[in-house]
Amino acid sequence: MEPSDHDEPEAAGARRLTSTLPEFQSARGMLVSLAYRLLGSWHDAEDVLQETYVRWSGVDRATVVEPRRYLTRVVTRLAIDVLRTRQARRESYQGEWLPEPAPSDPFAEVDTSDLSLAVLHLMERLTPPQRAVYVLRTAFELPYDEIADILGRSAEDCRQLHKRASTALDRDRPRFEPTPAEQRRLLLDFVAAARDGDLARLEAMLQESVHEWSDGGGKRGIARKPLVGREQVATFFRRIYDDRELSVVPLELVTGPALDVRVPGYRHVLHLVIDGDRIAEIRIQANPAKLSALGW
Repeated sequence: MEPSDHDEPEAAGARRLTSTLPEFQSARGMLVSLAYRLLGSWHDAEDVLQETYVRWSGVDRATVVEPRRYLTRVVTRLAIDVLRTRQARRESYQGEWLPEPAPSDPFAEVDTSDLSLAVLHLMERLTPPQRAVYVLRTAFELPYDEIADILGRSAEDCRQLHKRASTALDRDRPRFEPTPAEQRRLLLDFVAAARDGDLARLEAMLQESVHEWSDGGGKRGIARKPLVGREQVATFFRRIYDDRELSVVPLELVTGPALDVRVPGYRHVLHLVIDGDRIAEIRIQANPAKLSALGW
């Protein structure tokens, strides 16, 4: 049977999509890492990648000299638009906004050893352009001239943005980070002490100035404001984990070790930042809308 006029555009479209797929797929690991670093949200990153592919499949190939550079520019600019829109929504968000945990599988092809939930949380302090420059320069080591082309700014402007971003982030980084194995051990020890109601042991594991953040999205009865100080944080966890029905399952996120903590009525991701041999920061992600990437 001869193809009809109706079939020809569909066939041409299928051929075009097929021809664009290999180049996009070869860059996908890098693009996923870029989008997640820029956004701190797995679902927003997926949306950005989907839109990037739509644009890539429709672009005139004769105008694209370097596909990876083109794709990097599209992902970055789309992510900046999302960040700017999200800033307005953040004003009505109930409680603390924390990054969305993501599994490690989609990032298998790229180095994410420098990525952590703490850094993603800290980057919420930055403006969208600062965040973009910081990620492109620090994580992907792009030259300032290329970053300037991606953002439509001057190279000197990008240098200044990176300097300000680095200053804002570096002052709050832990000085002595443990190995992943040590992190896993301390996570389990921390929950065990809280479940046992051992307040003295809990306090001994915490820095005096320890901070705790919880993100329930207004859907979970957890602390809506940050908790600060050893006594306050230890008391809080003794109260919420002092339950014999509590169970924990180790998690391997792209950002490092964490725990899937299950208490009657809900579950959450527990993440610690350890400086030396004590806990400096604690984050609880309990917003159901931010946990579906883990298959929950």
